[in-house]
Amino acid sequence: MPQIDTSKVSRWDRHGRQHVVHVQRTGVQRTIECGTCGWRRGAQFLPWLKAQEHLAEAHQATVDPTEA
Repeated sequence: MPQIDTSKVSRWDRHGRQHVVHVQRTGVQRTIECGTCGWRRGAQFLPWLKAQEHLAEAHQATVDPTEA
């Protein structure tokens, strides 16, 4: 049975709202899903980059919480 790994990409918009895209990996397949709008997509390569692009384009969420 394949191992399932999950991670997330979080960004804030200019109104201070947090938006999260979850990245789930099952074997070599990765699925990304937006917790805000339900957008979902399969992504074999660079799923975190695709998640960041979605957050910036769809939600104007560009503030990275990990950057000081």
